[in-house]
Amino acid sequence: MERVSVVIPSFNVEKSLHEVVKRIPKNVFEIIIVDDGSTDNTGEVAKKTGTKVVTHEVNYGKGRAMRTGIKEAKGDIIIFLDADLQHNPEDIDKLIGPIRNDGMDITIGSRLLGDISSMPVARKFSNKASSALIRLFFGVNIKDTQSGYRAVRKEFLEKMHLESERYNIETEILYYVGKLHMKVKEVPIETIYGDEKSHFTAIDVPKFIYLLFYLKFIKMRKK
Repeated sequence: MERVSVVIPSFNVEKSLHEVVKRIPKNVFEIIIVDDGSTDNTGEVAKKTGTKVVTHEVNYGKGRAMRTGIKEAKGDIIIFLDADLQHNPEDIDKLIGPIRNDGMDITIGSRLLGDISSMPVARKFSNKASSALIRLFFGVNIKDTQSGYRAVRKEFLEKMHLESERYNIETEILYYVGKLHMKVKEVPIETIYGDEKSHFTAIDVPKFIYLLFYLKFIKMRKK
């Protein structure tokens, strides 16, 4: 059976990290915490979990943390899980199932396939806008393009020349989903919204469109 690695990018999450790890299903092969230059006690909490911990001396961003986790992972399937408890670790099995059983190459935990009444209006708008643009640019038809809760076959991650340092990495991966003709499926997940702000707002739309142009027309020419 394919082995599963869980990569947890972590920055100043000392209050939630232990519970995230505790709730991860026991059948995963390994858990890798990437402490991305935290200034609180995240590093100490991580070490006490008994998982593999990789430390960045400074805060580079989620993208760099994910890339570090990919390099360290030994599993055949890699799960990316945020450390703030916005997503349920128990949903990992939902993400793995279509890859193991249905031949999918990537699954995306979709917040839009269930009850979205608690989703902030700004997030609903940004999801609709980004979904339409990614379908137009990359030919990838999914509803929740901004969800970072994903499972990906490592063989495909190794074909991706990922370079994003921060949240752009999630869009960059979708560029490769289209480029590599990956089989993708969304699965419903539960999301708990707190006081955190979305990293993608209406103000960021011009930057997002520039990113799409870069990935589609400039990055493609480099490879």
